[in-house]
Amino acid sequence: MATTLAQAIAWGRSRLLRAGVASPDVDAVLLAAHTLGLGRGDTEARAILGAPEPHGYRDLVERRARREPLQHITGTAPFRKLELAVGPGVFVPRPETELLVQLTLDLVRVWRGAGETHPGVIDLGTGSGAIALAVASEDPASRVTAVEREPAALEWTRRNLAGSRVRLLESDYRDVTVESAGRFCVVVTNPPYVPDGEIPEDPEVRDYDPPTALYGGDETGMTFPCAAMDTAVRILRPGGSFVMEHAESQVAAVARALEDRGFRDIHTHHDLTDRPRATTATLPGPGPGG
Repeated sequence: MATTLAQAIAWGRSRLLRAGVASPDVDAVLLAAHTLGLGRGDTEARAILGAPEPHGYRDLVERRARREPLQHITGTAPFRKLELAVGPGVFVPRPETELLVQLTLDLVRVWRGAGETHPGVIDLGTGSGAIALAVASEDPASRVTAVEREPAALEWTRRNLAGSRVRLLESDYRDVTVESAGRFCVVVTNPPYVPDGEIPEDPEVRDYDPPTALYGGDETGMTFPCAAMDTAVRILRPGGSFVMEHAESQVAAVARALEDRGFRDIHTHHDLTDRPRATTATLPGPGPGG
């Protein structure tokens, strides 16, 4: 007897639940949608109408049950209004990082209100290009630069930024200087910040996200965040702002490091789960934030 789409999705939920996947209901449907080449709503409608199980669906469910990231299987990751191409070698953008985009957009609007027609924004360690592309697409008047050094990640960066207005610098962000990159109103970054000894429990993170995008360079996880701060000091305009994601446990360390570098107006921002996820700070100077 042929299996219906609804029955297949029910099996998929059960299989993923047993495998410990955090969102078995959603993933089972999204895998079916990917197999059919349809959206989630159309897939659920077909399931209600008794459509047959699509060929290859169970193979995808088994891949997900082995904890391969859903985004690697489908080849895409949603991020704000975007669908980004992702896969092995690049960090999969997370919903909580969308907060950085909103903070950056809010700061850019302040600069524009002060008379800056095309505020400059630079995303340090852009990875898939998520932050840079979201800012550029949601605020077309801004001038956005993205910086990435890792060859494996750059394959995805180039793909996502192709045809966009974002300028890509294939460089280590620790080497970015005023001469090579210009002066910016906002520096934004989601640097590697996991302390070196803290191995993530989730297999999707531990086994698939590139270590260079995870680990912060020492037992505190602060080496690369501090390097991003140092770059920001060099390339920000007077009164410019710095926006960075970090771990909950790093709030105080981030604030101290920013103070040590002369930043002021240091504020912590919470994500949708009410966790302290990002910090903003301003360089002294005559700009809007100074």
